[in-house]
Amino acid sequence: MTDRRAETGRAPMVAVAHMRLMILMLVFTAAVLLIVMRLAMLALFAEPRDGRDAAAALAPLRADIVDRNGAPLARTIDAWTIGVRPGHVIGDRAELARGLAALLPERSAAEYLRILNSRSNFVYLRRRAVPQLVAEVNALGEPGIAFSREPERLYPQSGLAASVLGYLNIDGKGMLGMEKALQRQLTDPQARGEPVALSIDSRVQAAFESELSQAMMKFSAIGAGGLILDVDSGEVLAMVSLPSFNPNAVSGRENELNLVTQGVYELGSTFKPLTMATAIETGLVTSMATRYDATAPLQVGRFRIRDDHAQNRYLNVPEALVHSSNIVTARIADALGQERMAASFRALGFDTPPHIEIEKAKPQWPGFWARTTVMTSGYGHGIAVTPLHLANAYATLVNGGIWRPTTLMKIAPGKAPKGRRVYAQATSDRMRQLLRLIALEGTGRRGDAPGYRVGGKTGTAERAGAGGYSRKVNVSTFAAAFPMDAPRYVVIAMLDSPKGTADTFGFTTAAWTVAPVVSRVIQRSGPMLGVYPDMRRDIDVSDLTPLLWKAPGDASKAAVE
Repeated sequence: MTDRRAETGRAPMVAVAHMRLMILMLVFTAAVLLIVMRLAMLALFAEPRDGRDAAAALAPLRADIVDRNGAPLARTIDAWTIGVRPGHVIGDRAELARGLAALLPERSAAEYLRILNSRSNFVYLRRRAVPQLVAEVNALGEPGIAFSREPERLYPQSGLAASVLGYLNIDGKGMLGMEKALQRQLTDPQARGEPVALSIDSRVQAAFESELSQAMMKFSAIGAGGLILDVDSGEVLAMVSLPSFNPNAVSGRENELNLVTQGVYELGSTFKPLTMATAIETGLVTSMATRYDATAPLQVGRFRIRDDHAQNRYLNVPEALVHSSNIVTARIADALGQERMAASFRALGFDTPPHIEIEKAKPQWPGFWARTTVMTSGYGHGIAVTPLHLANAYATLVNGGIWRPTTLMKIAPGKAPKGRRVYAQATSDRMRQLLRLIALEGTGRRGDAPGYRVGGKTGTAERAGAGGYSRKVNVSTFAAAFPMDAPRYVVIAMLDSPKGTADTFGFTTAAWTVAPVVSRVIQRSGPMLGVYPDMRRDIDVSDLTPLLWKAPGDASKAAVE
Protein backbone atom coordinates (compact mmCIF):
# COMPACT_ATOMS: atom_id res chain seq x y z
CA MET A 1 0.00 0.00 0.00
CA THR A 2 2.79 2.31 0.94
CA ASP A 3 4.75 1.34 -2.19
CA ARG A 4 1.73 2.05 -4.39
CA ARG A 5 1.36 5.53 -2.90
CA ALA A 6 5.09 6.22 -3.46
CA GLU A 7 4.86 5.18 -7.09
CA THR A 8 1.75 7.30 -7.55
CA GLY A 9 3.63 10.40 -6.13
CA ARG A 10 6.75 9.72 -8.19
CA ALA A 11 4.94 9.64 -11.55
CA PRO A 12 4.14 13.39 -11.69
CA MET A 13 7.74 14.20 -10.76
CA VAL A 14 9.08 12.03 -13.57
CA ALA A 15 6.68 13.68 -16.00
CA VAL A 16 7.88 17.14 -14.92
CA ALA A 17 11.52 16.06 -15.28
CA HIS A 18 10.81 14.70 -18.76
CA MET A 19 9.12 17.97 -19.67
CA ARG A 20 12.06 20.02 -18.43
CA LEU A 21 14.49 17.86 -20.36
CA MET A 22 12.40 18.29 -23.48
CA ILE A 23 12.36 22.07 -23.06
CA LEU A 24 16.12 22.13 -22.44
CA MET A 25 16.73 20.02 -25.51
CA LEU A 26 14.52 22.31 -27.59
CA VAL A 27 16.36 25.41 -26.36
CA PHE A 28 19.74 23.78 -27.04
CA THR A 29 18.59 22.66 -30.48
CA ALA A 30 17.31 26.16 -31.27
CA ALA A 31 20.62 27.68 -30.19
CA VAL A 32 22.57 25.25 -32.35
CA LEU A 33 20.25 26.00 -35.30
CA LEU A 34 20.78 29.74 -34.82
CA ILE A 35 24.55 29.31 -34.78
CA VAL A 36 24.44 27.12 -37.89
CA MET A 37 22.18 29.60 -39.68
CA ARG A 38 24.49 32.50 -38.74
CA LEU A 39 27.54 30.65 -39.99
CA ALA A 40 25.71 29.83 -43.22
CA MET A 41 24.75 33.49 -43.71
CA LEU A 42 28.32 34.59 -43.11
CA ALA A 43 29.56 32.00 -45.57
CA LEU A 44 27.04 33.03 -48.22
CA PHE A 45 26.81 36.80 -47.86
CA ALA A 46 29.84 38.14 -45.97
CA GLU A 47 32.59 39.79 -48.03
CA PRO A 48 35.53 37.46 -48.50
CA ARG A 49 38.56 38.35 -46.37
CA ASP A 50 41.88 38.14 -48.13
CA GLY A 51 45.41 37.64 -46.83
CA ARG A 52 45.81 41.37 -46.24
CA ASP A 53 43.28 41.25 -43.40
CA ALA A 54 45.28 38.57 -41.61
CA ALA A 55 48.46 40.50 -42.22
CA ALA A 56 46.89 43.67 -40.83
CA ALA A 57 46.03 41.85 -37.61
CA LEU A 58 49.65 40.81 -37.18
CA ALA A 59 51.22 44.08 -38.38
CA PRO A 60 52.61 46.64 -35.91
CA LEU A 61 50.35 49.54 -34.98
CA ARG A 62 52.65 51.88 -36.90
CA ALA A 63 54.89 51.09 -39.85
CA ASP A 64 58.66 51.23 -39.49
CA ILE A 65 60.63 54.04 -41.14
CA VAL A 66 63.89 53.02 -42.81
CA ASP A 67 66.58 54.84 -44.76
CA ARG A 68 67.14 54.35 -48.48
CA ASN A 69 69.24 51.23 -47.77
CA GLY A 70 66.77 49.63 -45.35
CA ALA A 71 68.52 50.66 -42.12
CA PRO A 72 65.90 51.24 -39.38
CA LEU A 73 65.26 54.85 -38.36
CA ALA A 74 61.99 54.43 -36.43
CA ARG A 75 60.16 51.31 -35.31
CA THR A 76 57.39 50.24 -32.95
CA ILE A 77 58.28 47.89 -30.09
CA ASP A 78 56.65 46.49 -26.95
CA ALA A 79 58.15 48.48 -24.10
CA TRP A 80 57.80 48.27 -20.33
CA THR A 81 55.72 50.87 -18.57
CA ILE A 82 55.89 51.54 -14.84
CA GLY A 83 52.93 53.10 -13.04
CA VAL A 84 51.33 53.30 -9.62
CA ARG A 85 47.79 52.97 -8.26
CA PRO A 86 47.90 55.22 -5.18
CA GLY A 87 44.76 53.65 -3.70
CA HIS A 88 46.35 50.19 -3.76
CA VAL A 89 49.57 51.12 -1.96
CA ILE A 90 49.86 49.19 1.30
CA GLY A 91 53.44 49.90 2.38
CA ASP A 92 55.08 52.93 3.98
CA ARG A 93 54.46 55.71 1.45
CA ALA A 94 57.35 57.91 2.56
CA GLU A 95 59.80 55.05 2.31
CA LEU A 96 58.39 54.06 -1.09
CA ALA A 97 58.72 57.67 -2.30
CA ARG A 98 62.40 57.69 -1.34
CA GLY A 99 62.96 54.38 -3.13
CA LEU A 100 61.26 55.66 -6.30
CA ALA A 101 63.29 58.88 -6.24
CA ALA A 102 66.49 56.86 -6.10
CA LEU A 103 65.51 54.69 -9.08
CA LEU A 104 63.52 57.28 -11.08
CA PRO A 105 65.38 60.56 -10.39
CA GLU A 106 63.28 62.71 -12.74
CA ARG A 107 61.06 63.45 -9.71
CA SER A 108 61.99 64.21 -6.12
CA ALA A 109 60.90 62.12 -3.14
CA ALA A 110 58.46 64.88 -2.19
CA GLU A 111 56.85 64.73 -5.64
CA TYR A 112 56.50 60.97 -5.45
CA LEU A 113 54.96 61.27 -1.99
CA ARG A 114 52.37 63.71 -3.35
CA ILE A 115 51.52 61.21 -6.08
CA LEU A 116 51.23 58.34 -3.60
CA ASN A 117 48.92 60.39 -1.36
CA SER A 118 46.76 61.59 -4.25
CA ARG A 119 43.31 60.31 -5.19
CA SER A 120 44.35 59.42 -8.73
CA ASN A 121 43.41 55.98 -9.99
CA PHE A 122 46.65 55.56 -11.91
CA VAL A 123 49.80 57.62 -12.58
CA TYR A 124 52.55 56.81 -15.09
CA LEU A 125 55.99 56.84 -13.49
CA ARG A 126 58.17 55.82 -16.44
CA ARG A 127 57.48 54.80 -20.00
CA ARG A 128 59.99 52.97 -22.20
CA ALA A 129 61.62 51.51 -19.10
CA VAL A 130 64.51 49.10 -19.59
CA PRO A 131 64.10 45.59 -18.11
CA GLN A 132 66.80 46.18 -15.48
CA LEU A 133 64.93 49.21 -14.14
CA VAL A 134 61.67 47.26 -14.10
CA ALA A 135 63.35 44.58 -12.00
CA GLU A 136 64.78 47.14 -9.57
CA VAL A 137 61.41 48.88 -9.08
CA ASN A 138 59.69 45.52 -8.69
CA ALA A 139 62.19 44.68 -5.96
CA LEU A 140 60.68 47.47 -3.84
CA GLY A 141 57.92 44.93 -3.18
CA GLU A 142 54.94 47.29 -3.39
CA PRO A 143 51.74 45.72 -4.83
CA GLY A 144 50.45 49.18 -5.76
CA ILE A 145 53.13 49.56 -8.42
CA ALA A 146 51.98 48.23 -11.79
CA PHE A 147 54.01 47.01 -14.75
CA SER A 148 52.68 46.57 -18.26
CA ARG A 149 53.83 46.20 -21.86
CA GLU A 150 52.57 48.68 -24.44
CA PRO A 151 53.62 49.68 -27.95
CA GLU A 152 56.27 52.40 -28.03
CA ARG A 153 58.05 54.22 -30.85
CA LEU A 154 61.79 53.63 -30.78
CA TYR A 155 64.40 55.58 -32.73
CA PRO A 156 67.30 53.11 -32.73
CA GLN A 157 69.81 55.67 -34.06
CA SER A 158 68.94 58.07 -31.22
CA GLY A 159 69.17 61.70 -32.41
CA LEU A 160 70.29 60.87 -35.97
CA ALA A 161 68.17 62.85 -38.46
CA ALA A 162 65.85 63.90 -35.62
CA SER A 163 64.65 67.03 -37.43
CA VAL A 164 63.71 64.85 -40.40
CA LEU A 165 62.00 62.06 -38.45
CA GLY A 166 60.19 64.07 -35.77
CA TYR A 167 58.46 62.18 -32.96
CA LEU A 168 55.09 61.00 -31.60
CA ASN A 169 53.02 62.41 -28.77
CA ILE A 170 51.86 60.34 -25.81
CA ASP A 171 48.88 59.13 -27.85
CA GLY A 172 51.05 57.83 -30.68
CA LYS A 173 50.31 60.64 -33.15
CA GLY A 174 53.05 62.18 -35.27
CA MET A 175 53.86 65.68 -34.06
CA LEU A 176 56.82 66.68 -36.24
CA GLY A 177 58.81 65.74 -39.31
CA MET A 178 58.05 62.66 -41.38
CA GLU A 179 56.21 61.04 -38.47
CA LYS A 180 53.64 63.81 -38.86
CA ALA A 181 53.77 64.04 -42.66
CA LEU A 182 53.25 60.26 -43.06
CA GLN A 183 50.74 59.81 -40.21
CA ARG A 184 48.02 58.32 -42.40
CA GLN A 185 50.33 56.04 -44.37
CA LEU A 186 52.17 54.78 -41.29
CA THR A 187 48.94 53.83 -39.51
CA ASP A 188 47.01 52.42 -42.49
CA PRO A 189 46.05 48.84 -41.48
CA GLN A 190 46.59 47.64 -45.05
CA ALA A 191 50.02 49.27 -45.45
CA ARG A 192 51.65 49.42 -42.03
CA GLY A 193 53.15 45.96 -42.38
CA GLU A 194 55.66 47.33 -44.90
CA PRO A 195 58.39 49.80 -43.85
CA VAL A 196 58.44 53.26 -45.43
CA ALA A 197 61.75 54.13 -47.08
CA LEU A 198 63.09 57.68 -46.91
CA SER A 199 65.65 59.22 -49.26
CA ILE A 200 68.06 59.69 -46.35
CA ASP A 201 71.27 57.64 -46.26
CA SER A 202 71.98 57.14 -42.56
CA ARG A 203 75.73 56.70 -43.17
CA VAL A 204 75.98 60.02 -45.00
CA GLN A 205 73.71 61.65 -42.44
CA ALA A 206 75.98 60.53 -39.60
CA ALA A 207 79.10 61.85 -41.35
CA PHE A 208 77.49 65.22 -42.04
CA GLU A 209 76.18 65.56 -38.49
CA SER A 210 79.60 64.74 -37.10
CA GLU A 211 81.46 67.31 -39.21
CA LEU A 212 78.91 70.09 -38.83
CA SER A 213 78.52 69.65 -35.07
CA GLN A 214 82.31 69.84 -34.62
CA ALA A 215 82.41 73.07 -36.63
CA MET A 216 79.50 74.51 -34.67
CA MET A 217 81.29 73.86 -31.39
CA LYS A 218 84.66 75.06 -32.69
CA PHE A 219 83.27 78.40 -33.86
CA SER A 220 80.70 78.75 -31.04
CA ALA A 221 77.90 79.24 -33.57
CA ILE A 222 74.31 79.52 -32.33
CA GLY A 223 73.06 77.21 -35.06
CA ALA A 224 74.09 75.17 -38.08
CA GLY A 225 72.39 73.53 -41.01
CA GLY A 226 73.26 71.53 -44.06
CA LEU A 227 72.05 69.05 -46.64
CA ILE A 228 73.09 66.85 -49.53
CA LEU A 229 70.78 66.80 -52.55
CA ASP A 230 70.71 64.49 -55.57
CA VAL A 231 70.78 66.94 -58.50
CA ASP A 232 68.85 64.65 -60.88
CA SER A 233 66.09 63.24 -58.66
CA GLY A 234 65.59 65.90 -55.98
CA GLU A 235 66.14 63.33 -53.21
CA VAL A 236 67.62 64.61 -49.95
CA LEU A 237 70.42 62.24 -48.91
CA ALA A 238 71.21 64.07 -45.66
CA MET A 239 69.63 66.95 -43.77
CA VAL A 240 71.23 68.35 -40.62
CA SER A 241 69.84 70.98 -38.27
CA LEU A 242 71.73 71.90 -35.10
CA PRO A 243 71.20 72.08 -32.21
CA SER A 244 69.03 68.98 -32.37
CA PHE A 245 67.04 66.78 -29.97
CA ASN A 246 66.56 63.13 -29.05
CA PRO A 247 63.21 61.85 -30.38
CA ASN A 248 63.33 59.02 -27.82
CA ALA A 249 62.89 61.56 -25.01
CA VAL A 250 59.36 61.41 -23.63
CA SER A 251 59.36 65.06 -22.56
CA GLY A 252 61.51 68.15 -22.58
CA ARG A 253 62.26 68.19 -26.31
CA GLU A 254 63.81 71.43 -27.50
CA ASN A 255 65.44 72.70 -30.68
CA GLU A 256 62.62 71.46 -32.90
CA LEU A 257 63.13 74.20 -35.52
CA ASN A 258 64.59 72.72 -38.69
CA LEU A 259 67.04 75.37 -39.89
CA VAL A 260 67.27 73.80 -43.36
CA THR A 261 63.55 74.08 -44.14
CA GLN A 262 62.35 76.68 -41.61
CA GLY A 263 65.39 78.91 -41.15
CA VAL A 264 65.13 81.94 -43.46
CA TYR A 265 68.39 83.75 -44.16
CA GLU A 266 70.01 86.27 -46.46
CA LEU A 267 72.61 83.94 -47.92
CA GLY A 268 74.98 86.52 -49.33
CA SER A 269 77.40 85.84 -52.16
CA THR A 270 76.05 82.34 -52.82
CA PHE A 271 73.47 84.25 -54.94
CA LYS A 272 76.13 85.64 -57.30
CA PRO A 273 76.27 82.55 -59.54
CA LEU A 274 72.46 82.68 -59.81
CA THR A 275 72.66 86.31 -60.98
CA MET A 276 75.37 85.46 -63.50
CA ALA A 277 73.33 82.52 -64.79
CA THR A 278 70.34 84.82 -65.33
CA ALA A 279 72.55 87.29 -67.19
CA ILE A 280 73.86 84.54 -69.47
CA GLU A 281 70.42 82.98 -69.94
CA THR A 282 68.78 86.28 -70.92
CA GLY A 283 71.57 87.28 -73.29
CA LEU A 284 72.77 90.21 -71.20
CA VAL A 285 76.19 88.58 -70.88
CA THR A 286 77.39 87.01 -74.12
CA SER A 287 81.14 87.03 -73.52
CA MET A 288 83.11 86.00 -70.48
CA ALA A 289 85.71 88.62 -71.44
CA THR A 290 83.37 91.61 -71.04
CA ARG A 291 84.75 93.82 -68.29
CA TYR A 292 82.84 95.83 -65.67
CA ASP A 293 83.98 98.81 -63.65
CA ALA A 294 85.05 97.84 -60.12
CA THR A 295 87.61 100.61 -59.69
CA ALA A 296 85.67 102.26 -56.85
CA PRO A 297 82.64 101.64 -54.60
CA LEU A 298 79.29 101.99 -56.35
CA GLN A 299 77.21 104.90 -55.04
CA VAL A 300 73.44 104.48 -55.37
CA GLY A 301 71.61 107.32 -53.65
CA ARG A 302 72.66 107.24 -50.01
CA PHE A 303 73.90 103.65 -50.30
CA ARG A 304 77.43 102.62 -51.19
CA ILE A 305 78.23 99.13 -52.48
CA ARG A 306 81.78 97.98 -51.75
CA ASP A 307 83.90 94.93 -52.40
CA ASP A 308 85.30 93.27 -49.31
CA HIS A 309 88.57 92.58 -51.12
CA ALA A 310 88.61 95.31 -53.70
CA GLN A 311 90.65 94.76 -56.85
CA ASN A 312 90.24 98.43 -57.83
CA ARG A 313 90.11 97.64 -61.52
CA TYR A 314 87.81 96.44 -64.27
CA LEU A 315 86.75 92.79 -63.84
CA ASN A 316 85.28 90.27 -66.27
CA VAL A 317 82.68 87.68 -65.21
CA PRO A 318 85.10 84.90 -64.13
CA GLU A 319 87.14 87.44 -62.14
CA ALA A 320 84.00 88.89 -60.57
CA LEU A 321 83.06 85.44 -59.26
CA VAL A 322 86.58 84.39 -58.25
CA HIS A 323 87.06 87.64 -56.29
CA SER A 324 83.36 87.73 -55.22
CA SER A 325 82.77 91.27 -56.42
CA ASN A 326 79.65 92.92 -55.03
CA ILE A 327 80.18 95.89 -57.34
CA VAL A 328 80.21 93.91 -60.60
CA THR A 329 77.31 91.70 -59.51
CA ALA A 330 75.28 94.79 -58.57
CA ARG A 331 75.99 96.37 -61.96
CA ILE A 332 74.83 93.22 -63.77
CA ALA A 333 71.70 92.93 -61.58
CA ASP A 334 70.95 96.60 -62.28
CA ALA A 335 71.25 95.97 -66.02
CA LEU A 336 68.93 92.96 -65.74
CA GLY A 337 66.32 95.04 -63.93
CA GLN A 338 63.56 94.19 -61.52
CA GLU A 339 61.40 92.20 -63.92
CA ARG A 340 64.10 89.75 -65.02
CA MET A 341 65.66 89.40 -61.57
CA ALA A 342 62.29 88.70 -59.91
CA ALA A 343 61.31 86.29 -62.70
CA SER A 344 64.54 84.30 -62.30
CA PHE A 345 64.04 84.01 -58.53
CA ARG A 346 60.42 82.96 -59.01
CA ALA A 347 61.50 80.28 -61.48
CA LEU A 348 63.69 78.85 -58.70
CA GLY A 349 60.81 78.91 -56.20
CA PHE A 350 62.21 81.70 -54.05
CA ASP A 351 58.78 83.31 -53.63
CA THR A 352 57.13 80.22 -52.09
CA PRO A 353 57.96 77.78 -49.26
CA PRO A 354 60.35 75.01 -50.30
CA HIS A 355 58.84 71.88 -51.81
CA ILE A 356 59.33 69.29 -49.05
CA GLU A 357 57.10 67.02 -46.98
CA ILE A 358 57.99 68.39 -43.53
CA GLU A 359 57.62 71.75 -41.79
CA LYS A 360 58.78 74.69 -43.92
CA ALA A 361 58.90 78.48 -43.87
CA LYS A 362 57.94 81.08 -46.42
CA PRO A 363 60.83 83.15 -47.83
CA GLN A 364 61.09 86.88 -47.21
CA TRP A 365 60.23 88.28 -50.61
CA PRO A 366 60.77 92.00 -51.21
CA GLY A 367 57.57 94.00 -50.80
CA PHE A 368 58.94 96.73 -53.06
CA TRP A 369 61.70 96.31 -55.62
CA ALA A 370 63.62 99.57 -55.41
CA ARG A 371 66.70 99.93 -57.59
CA THR A 372 68.90 99.17 -54.59
CA THR A 373 66.82 96.04 -53.85
CA VAL A 374 67.42 94.75 -57.35
CA MET A 375 71.15 95.41 -57.07
CA THR A 376 71.66 93.94 -53.59
CA SER A 377 69.47 90.89 -54.29
CA GLY A 378 72.04 89.98 -56.93
CA TYR A 379 74.54 89.24 -54.16
CA GLY A 380 72.12 87.80 -51.63
CA HIS A 381 70.84 90.76 -49.61
CA GLY A 382 67.28 92.03 -49.49
CA ILE A 383 65.79 88.58 -50.12
CA ALA A 384 65.88 85.73 -47.61
CA VAL A 385 65.35 82.02 -48.33
CA THR A 386 65.98 78.68 -46.65
CA PRO A 387 69.13 76.60 -47.24
CA LEU A 388 66.88 74.08 -49.01
CA HIS A 389 65.88 76.77 -51.53
CA LEU A 390 69.56 77.43 -52.20
CA ALA A 391 70.39 73.73 -52.60
CA ASN A 392 67.63 73.27 -55.15
CA ALA A 393 68.78 76.37 -57.05
CA TYR A 394 72.34 75.03 -57.27
CA ALA A 395 71.05 71.63 -58.40
CA THR A 396 69.22 73.47 -61.18
CA LEU A 397 72.41 75.36 -62.07
CA VAL A 398 74.49 72.22 -62.60
CA ASN A 399 72.09 69.46 -63.71
CA GLY A 400 71.41 70.91 -67.15
CA GLY A 401 69.00 73.63 -66.01
CA ILE A 402 66.03 71.57 -64.77
CA TRP A 403 64.27 72.52 -61.52
CA ARG A 404 62.73 69.55 -59.71
CA PRO A 405 60.84 69.39 -56.40
CA THR A 406 62.88 68.15 -53.47
CA THR A 407 61.72 65.18 -51.41
CA LEU A 408 62.55 63.11 -48.34
CA MET A 409 60.97 60.00 -49.90
CA LYS A 410 63.05 57.42 -51.74
CA ILE A 411 62.43 57.59 -55.49
CA ALA A 412 62.68 54.44 -57.57
CA PRO A 413 65.19 54.53 -60.45
CA GLY A 414 63.69 56.21 -63.51
CA LYS A 415 60.79 57.68 -61.53
CA ALA A 416 62.19 61.18 -60.86
CA PRO A 417 59.80 64.05 -61.62
CA LYS A 418 60.20 65.58 -65.07
CA GLY A 419 60.65 69.06 -63.60
CA ARG A 420 60.72 72.34 -65.50
CA ARG A 421 63.46 74.03 -67.45
CA VAL A 422 64.93 77.19 -65.93
CA TYR A 423 68.28 77.41 -67.73
CA ALA A 424 69.42 76.20 -71.11
CA GLN A 425 71.91 73.35 -71.20
CA ALA A 426 74.58 75.76 -72.45
CA THR A 427 74.00 78.09 -69.48
CA SER A 428 74.30 75.17 -67.07
CA ASP A 429 77.51 73.99 -68.75
CA ARG A 430 79.05 77.46 -68.39
CA MET A 431 78.03 77.75 -64.74
CA ARG A 432 79.66 74.40 -63.98
CA GLN A 433 82.91 75.80 -65.36
CA LEU A 434 82.60 79.00 -63.35
CA LEU A 435 81.79 77.21 -60.11
CA ARG A 436 84.76 74.91 -60.57
CA LEU A 437 86.96 77.93 -61.24
CA ILE A 438 85.90 79.49 -57.92
CA ALA A 439 86.96 76.32 -56.09
CA LEU A 440 90.27 76.23 -57.95
CA GLU A 441 91.22 79.91 -57.87
CA GLY A 442 88.86 81.81 -55.61
CA THR A 443 87.01 81.90 -52.33
CA GLY A 444 85.94 78.25 -52.55
CA ARG A 445 89.43 76.73 -52.49
CA ARG A 446 89.13 75.47 -48.91
CA GLY A 447 85.97 73.67 -49.96
CA ASP A 448 87.67 71.66 -52.68
CA ALA A 449 88.29 67.95 -52.09
CA PRO A 450 91.18 66.29 -53.95
CA GLY A 451 89.90 64.16 -56.80
CA TYR A 452 86.22 65.03 -56.32
CA ARG A 453 86.20 68.05 -58.69
CA VAL A 454 84.20 70.33 -56.41
CA GLY A 455 82.65 73.57 -57.61
CA GLY A 456 81.01 76.07 -55.30
CA LYS A 457 80.60 79.55 -53.92
CA THR A 458 81.04 81.00 -50.45
CA GLY A 459 78.61 83.46 -48.92
CA THR A 460 79.11 85.62 -45.84
CA ALA A 461 76.13 87.82 -45.06
CA GLU A 462 75.75 90.25 -42.20
CA ARG A 463 73.05 88.98 -39.90
CA ALA A 464 69.84 90.98 -40.01
CA GLY A 465 68.25 91.88 -36.67
CA ALA A 466 65.72 94.23 -35.15
CA GLY A 467 68.20 97.11 -35.28
CA GLY A 468 69.40 96.42 -38.82
CA TYR A 469 72.49 94.58 -40.03
CA SER A 470 75.28 93.64 -37.64
CA ARG A 471 78.82 94.13 -38.95
CA LYS A 472 80.19 91.73 -36.32
CA VAL A 473 77.71 88.85 -36.67
CA ASN A 474 77.18 86.96 -39.89
CA VAL A 475 75.71 83.89 -41.53
CA SER A 476 78.42 81.89 -43.31
CA THR A 477 77.43 79.52 -46.11
CA PHE A 478 79.15 77.38 -48.67
CA ALA A 479 77.15 75.99 -51.60
CA ALA A 480 78.92 73.29 -53.60
CA ALA A 481 78.36 70.55 -56.16
CA PHE A 482 80.46 67.54 -57.17
CA PRO A 483 81.87 66.14 -59.37
CA MET A 484 81.65 69.11 -61.73
CA ASP A 485 82.49 67.13 -64.87
CA ALA A 486 79.33 65.06 -64.26
CA PRO A 487 77.42 66.59 -61.31
CA ARG A 488 75.68 64.17 -58.95
CA TYR A 489 75.18 66.00 -55.64
CA VAL A 490 74.84 69.46 -54.15
CA VAL A 491 76.18 70.06 -50.64
CA ILE A 492 75.16 73.08 -48.54
CA ALA A 493 76.63 73.94 -45.14
CA MET A 494 75.72 76.98 -43.04
CA LEU A 495 76.85 78.38 -39.67
CA ASP A 496 74.77 81.00 -37.90
CA SER A 497 76.83 83.61 -36.02
CA PRO A 498 80.21 81.84 -35.88
CA LYS A 499 83.08 83.34 -33.88
CA GLY A 500 86.64 83.51 -35.14
CA THR A 501 89.43 81.35 -33.72
CA ALA A 502 93.21 81.53 -33.67
CA ASP A 503 93.62 79.18 -36.63
CA THR A 504 91.24 81.31 -38.73
CA PHE A 505 93.08 84.49 -37.66
CA GLY A 506 89.79 85.74 -36.24
CA PHE A 507 87.95 85.46 -39.56
CA THR A 508 84.35 84.21 -39.46
CA THR A 509 83.80 84.19 -43.21
CA ALA A 510 82.56 81.12 -45.06
CA ALA A 511 85.94 80.37 -46.65
CA TRP A 512 87.41 79.81 -43.17
CA THR A 513 84.47 78.27 -41.33
CA VAL A 514 82.12 76.16 -43.48
CA ALA A 515 84.00 75.55 -46.73
CA PRO A 516 86.37 73.11 -44.96
CA VAL A 517 83.32 71.34 -43.51
CA VAL A 518 81.96 70.71 -47.00
CA SER A 519 85.37 69.44 -48.14
CA ARG A 520 85.50 66.89 -45.32
CA VAL A 521 81.86 65.83 -45.81
CA ILE A 522 82.48 65.19 -49.51
CA GLN A 523 85.59 63.15 -48.80
CA ARG A 524 83.75 61.05 -46.19
CA SER A 525 80.44 60.61 -48.02
CA GLY A 526 81.53 60.51 -51.66
CA PRO A 527 82.48 56.80 -51.68
CA MET A 528 79.27 55.94 -49.81
CA LEU A 529 77.35 57.63 -52.65
CA GLY A 530 79.31 55.92 -55.38
CA VAL A 531 81.60 58.84 -56.22
CA TYR A 532 85.32 58.07 -55.91
CA PRO A 533 88.28 60.45 -56.17
CA ASP A 534 89.92 60.56 -59.58
CA MET A 535 92.85 62.92 -60.05
CA ARG A 536 92.92 62.24 -63.80
CA ARG A 537 89.48 63.72 -64.50
CA ASP A 538 88.14 67.26 -64.31
CA ILE A 539 85.91 69.71 -66.12
CA ASP A 540 87.69 71.71 -68.80
CA VAL A 541 88.10 75.36 -67.78
CA SER A 542 90.95 76.13 -70.15
CA ASP A 543 88.93 78.78 -72.01
CA LEU A 544 88.37 80.70 -68.75
CA THR A 545 91.70 80.54 -66.92
CA PRO A 546 93.44 82.93 -69.38
CA LEU A 547 90.87 85.57 -68.39
CA LEU A 548 92.10 85.65 -64.79
CA TRP A 549 94.69 88.29 -64.03
CA LYS A 550 96.76 87.46 -60.97
CA ALA A 551 98.72 90.08 -59.11
CA PRO A 552 101.33 89.12 -56.50
CA GLY A 553 99.52 87.95 -53.37
CA ASP A 554 96.21 87.84 -55.21
CA ALA A 555 95.56 84.15 -54.48
CA SER A 556 95.76 84.58 -50.71
CA LYS A 557 93.31 87.46 -50.75
CA ALA A 558 90.79 85.58 -52.86
CA ALA A 559 90.39 82.87 -50.23
CA VAL A 560 89.23 85.13 -47.41
CA GLU A 561 85.49 85.39 -48.00
